[in-house]
Amino acid sequence: MAEAKIRIKLVRSPICAPEKHKKVVRGLGLRKIDQVVERPDTPGFRGMVAKVPHLVAIVD
Repeated sequence: MAEAKIRIKLVRSPICAPEKHKKVVRGLGLRKIDQVVERPDTPGFRGMVAKVPHLVAIVD
């Protein structure tokens, strides 16, 4: 059976965000505004998204 995936999109720039938030965004693999990446739907990635909800969005 296929593993569940989530699609994460960078919607705001992390330039003025704290350094920890920048590291979370980079850890998700996001570099550019409106970039979308697919990651496994695991508690780890869900937690990373929950740390920076003002910078990223989950898209379908």
